[in-house]
Amino acid sequence: MNAQIAVIGNADAKEDELLAAYKIGSMLGKARIILLNGGKGGVMEAAAKGAKDHGGTTVGILPGINDANQYTDIRISTDMGQARNVILVLSADAVIAVGGSFGTLSEIAIAIKVHKPLFGWKSWDIDGLVPCSTPEDAVSAALTAISESKR
Repeated sequence: MNAQIAVIGNADAKEDELLAAYKIGSMLGKARIILLNGGKGGVMEAAAKGAKDHGGTTVGILPGINDANQYTDIRISTDMGQARNVILVLSADAVIAVGGSFGTLSEIAIAIKVHKPLFGWKSWDIDGLVPCSTPEDAVSAALTAISESKR
């Protein structure tokens, strides 16, 4: 499957969010799904590390210029700050939110607005975001949604 999934979440993440993001990244890496994110720390870095540790490819849509975490393979410098969230979401086939603050909420809103499959683990309680009880459920749901959309 040649797909891209955005993993979004807080740069100032809690330990359980970091572990969940790593697990999600690991599963995406094993499945050879391209992992997209904001290229910074916290959830973004943990997911990218998980993907890299399991043979995946990571792309960071960066708020500045060449300011990515060490697990980012492809750096897309935007110098657009939070406005990059639109590029990130539009580039994804599905979006998985892990926790998150207001930056994550803006990405969630964009995903809902453009009808991207959107799943969350311990994230915002908002119509349009499908809550998942485990990181594994979030990945499975995202992969299923992508597969069904390609039919």
